[in-house]
Amino acid sequence: MNLLPSFAASLVLASQAVIAQEWRAKVPEVRFAVSSSENSNDAVARYEPFGKYLSERLGVNVKVFRTPDYAAQIEALNAGQVEFARIGPANYALGYKVMGARLEPLLIDVDLNESRGYYSILAVRSDSPYKSIGDLKGKPIIYADPNSTSGYAFPLYFMKKEGYDPATYFGKAIFSGGHENGVLALLQGTAEVAATYWTNEERGNIQRMVEKKMIPDGKTRVIWKSPIIPNGPWVARADLPAELKAAFVAAVEKMPLDGPEAWQAITNGQVKGVESVKHADYLDVIAVTLANEADRKKTN
Repeated sequence: MNLLPSFAASLVLASQAVIAQEWRAKVPEVRFAVSSSENSNDAVARYEPFGKYLSERLGVNVKVFRTPDYAAQIEALNAGQVEFARIGPANYALGYKVMGARLEPLLIDVDLNESRGYYSILAVRSDSPYKSIGDLKGKPIIYADPNSTSGYAFPLYFMKKEGYDPATYFGKAIFSGGHENGVLALLQGTAEVAATYWTNEERGNIQRMVEKKMIPDGKTRVIWKSPIIPNGPWVARADLPAELKAAFVAAVEKMPLDGPEAWQAITNGQVKGVESVKHADYLDVIAVTLANEADRKKTN
């Protein structure tokens, strides 16, 4: 009876166990940052099963932090205060500007319809007279956050390409601090149009707010939609142990099957799974944010 194969397999398993213990000794706690489009309490509650799932899979305690805005995620990563994050595309552009190759994209969401992207939309109240951007001259507009892709960067860039310079075309620009806040302010009459995100007829910020009974159905109307935006990446600090990053990727990849409760909670049941992603996938988003920044410098 040849025992060499089983002996070799035992050596491999023992070696893997030693390596795992090594990275766990270096990173005894994993911190994950999220800056959700929804309010803080809802975001923390949604990510609680995710934290528990990751803790079990990684064998270390996992803490989920909801940062106050998008830039704070990058600040936390840059300062070594968190290890991983799930961020937006424009926020990745900001992160790359601040951290360069020290920020590593790992995964991208793939929706139920196999799409790896979503859209920016401009929404108005359904009872308003506005049918297009051309009807909104001199009216106030609400953006979500300066580092939001759909809530600022893409509408800013593509409205300019269509001949509407937001800096002079709208009467006032307001930052609401989040996508939900922007839609609520729109319905309260603070502005006449709001920028937010939309994936398809079933999924988007407004649809989620209706499902959560934050707003009644049918109170908004979409008057503009951007070209497709790549879904935001799951990212890591590049200086983390390779074994930890591999274990994190494997855990997230298996979550739809092995942790369906956690997956359902953080994706609202609209994401099929994840695929690997690379820096090159966000070059167009980076170009948009750089163009916006250059335009701002010209006007200052």
